[in-house]
Amino acid sequence: MEEEGRSRDRVGRRPKRFLTPMQKYEIYLQVIRGEVTMAEAAAAAGVDRTTVVRIRQVAKDGALSALAESRPGIKAGTRDVEPDAVKAEIARLSETVRLPGSQAQK
Repeated sequence: MEEEGRSRDRVGRRPKRFLTPMQKYEIYLQVIRGEVTMAEAAAAAGVDRTTVVRIRQVAKDGALSALAESRPGIKAGTRDVEPDAVKAEIARLSETVRLPGSQAQK
């Protein structure tokens, strides 16, 4: 009772199939758009239908949490530290390249 040449373990289960994040996203999009049913998507990917259900749930939860945290505009209290670091590095390098007699000219 091998299905299409797939090997099975001693218990009769198919070996695990690991999907990349991009493959999961493509499955999610196909199901959401209505291009395929969950059963068709699972069969095409070689996974169980519960895997497709889980992909949909994780994508939904992730999207909802990201949307809940997003606010329009700049977050209050956050400051971009990169310009400060760049300015400090410029000052350090400027001191390094100054000629010995240039300190008195300041």
